[in-house]
Amino acid sequence: MFKKIMKGGHRKPSKSEANEPSNYGIGHPGRPGSGSNVVVSHASRGALVNSSPSPGAATPPPPPTGSVEPLPLFRDVPVSERQSLFLRKLQHCCFLFDFTDTIKNAREKEIKRQTLLELVDFIQSGSSKISESCQEEMIKMISVNIFRCLPPASHENTGQEPADPEEEEPYLEPSWPHLQLVYELLLRYVVSTDTDTKVAKRYIDHSFFMVHRPFIRKAINNIFYRFIYVTERHSGIGELLEILGSIINGFALPMKEEHKLFLIRVLIPLHKPKPIVVYHQQLSYCIVQFVEKDYKLADTVIRGLLKYWPVTNCAKENLFLGELEEVLEATQPVEFQRCMVPLFQQIGRCLTSSHFQLSLSG
Repeated sequence: MFKKIMKGGHRKPSKSEANEPSNYGIGHPGRPGSGSNVVVSHASRGALVNSSPSPGAATPPPPPTGSVEPLPLFRDVPVSERQSLFLRKLQHCCFLFDFTDTIKNAREKEIKRQTLLELVDFIQSGSSKISESCQEEMIKMISVNIFRCLPPASHENTGQEPADPEEEEPYLEPSWPHLQLVYELLLRYVVSTDTDTKVAKRYIDHSFFMVHRPFIRKAINNIFYRFIYVTERHSGIGELLEILGSIINGFALPMKEEHKLFLIRVLIPLHKPKPIVVYHQQLSYCIVQFVEKDYKLADTVIRGLLKYWPVTNCAKENLFLGELEEVLEATQPVEFQRCMVPLFQQIGRCLTSSHFQLSLSG
């Protein structure tokens, strides 16, 4: 899964992309920027929050204006000094800024953005193999930036009912111009041919989700179960399904029973919730991937679609018909014969529908 996600990442960030500063929350005692807490900026409140606060520990403020100065470019220093400069640039990038105020620390934010761009270029170019200590500090810097509180949904803590998912405005992470470059740096490090896997494994641990696929799948399943059977409310169902599409694409054959149960217990019931229009494209892709991987699942999928077929929602029925068409393209004759009677009965009901678009689609 991790390799498949990495394949799509070989894009060099543009110079116009930007973001972030606060204190270096992780490190060894005595090292510059070391501390006991990771400090993150909660995007919905604009305040600094300790992700692991210790009793009596004060939250370090962001650097005052003028405290962050540009460092020399890598090409302007001798090769022997580049490792030291690399560490200094990492320390610069450990400052987290408040992005709810676009004017505050604007100069420092831009310095950090340019520094992150340099670090990405440096890792990507492979011009100098970074030391193990530099790799350790780089992973700490990445951790400080990406492990952060996420903003609550607009309806949380307000007592208000959630808005229509189709009309709700998407929330854009204010610090994304920095975060994007931090993720890009991590990607470049992971895919670089100069990266020693044994060394990398010492610092890219469970916090980065490696070799914990069963745990991740279980956590995602729980989100889906809660969405389907309890709340019908979640901001990231489509995004989770998009990730799962890549995972399903990499399933080995014969398919594990665990994966088939995921199809039956999670993906097919995801056709039930009202907000399906928000994530149907990603859901349909996942469903079709299963059928293309194992044609014997076609009967299970088609009967599942018929089970959750909408009765009074014509727009939703159109979505089902479009998905059914894609599934049938991957269905073998033997599997088709097993479900063709209930399938044609449903198509017949669509053809006699008073809704012109539905009758034409059927």
